[in-house]
Amino acid sequence: MVSSPRIAIDAMGGDVGPAVMCAGAALAYRRRPDLSFLLIGDESAIRAELAAHPELAAVSEIEHTPDVISAEDKPSQAIRRAKTTSMGRAVAAVKAGEAHAAVSGGNTGALMAMAKLALRTMKGIDRPALAALLPTLGENDLVMLDLGANTESDARNLVQFAVMGAAYSRVVLDLERPRVQLLNIGTEELKGTDELKEAAAILREADYLGMRFEGFIEGDKISRGDVDVVVTDGFSGNIALKSLEGTARFVTDLLRRAFTSSLRSKIGFLISRPATELLKHHLDPNNHNGAVFLGLNGLVVKSHGSANEKGVANAIRVAARMVREDLTRKIIEDLDNISAHRAAVEAAK
Repeated sequence: MVSSPRIAIDAMGGDVGPAVMCAGAALAYRRRPDLSFLLIGDESAIRAELAAHPELAAVSEIEHTPDVISAEDKPSQAIRRAKTTSMGRAVAAVKAGEAHAAVSGGNTGALMAMAKLALRTMKGIDRPALAALLPTLGENDLVMLDLGANTESDARNLVQFAVMGAAYSRVVLDLERPRVQLLNIGTEELKGTDELKEAAAILREADYLGMRFEGFIEGDKISRGDVDVVVTDGFSGNIALKSLEGTARFVTDLLRRAFTSSLRSKIGFLISRPATELLKHHLDPNNHNGAVFLGLNGLVVKSHGSANEKGVANAIRVAARMVREDLTRKIIEDLDNISAHRAAVEAAK
């Protein structure tokens, strides 16, 4: 257990760069003074921002890098330049033990490629998965994975995603036995691909793990609050995520247009403002920021490129909590348990 996490920050990542990344780190530190930071990027730009955050400067080390990964860089190009970029050095700091976790708001594909190459996948994991918290109508957010790291996944991959997602849910949502479901085109056992059916059969036997497998879920039920972990392949998961984000923007834009269409509507807006502010807060991606690459020998968190300082602080909070709760160890223990159970079942046949 680590009581004082040190977080490597790709200070040049995101749409704004050092201004937002440093402000977010400063906010995270004010919330949790046990944090310290390794700020990586253009040293002069970072020092200019730290002048406004002396409390952050006191708990931070700066590492200068001359290069930055852009949003247009292909993963293969980014890997070749990893040693001279702020993103690559942030991941390398985790590998070298110079930081407990890394946070970047940069190019997702490049970050995934660098993290996978440098940190490698954990024992018992074939492929890492990208997981994120999504808002629901229930008391808690939900964890959804994979959100784009793998376009195709077989039954073994889906089972591993479920194990990792459940472990992550126990850490970030404080759930003893999270409810897990597989995303499918229907809830009936006979529906879906062979991979989904096989994964469901394995997970139904895994009741001894720290999860409750509750079968299949359809896309229109994801946000109702009846599930804690939704598992799917990266292709379907990314489409589902973008659809949810687009629907949230559609609702907020539609309300904004409706409330400004007439004088009566504007008066109605003033009356209903507390409710609309609550809706805005609930749908604000900054309140759920921090996607995690699960299944690697090291912790890497992806922040939205457009995140503000509150969003960056939330991404850092996610990284620090995974460090404190030793998420990697919990995933390894669950994988060992499911492997031992499957071996016992085969031996009994």
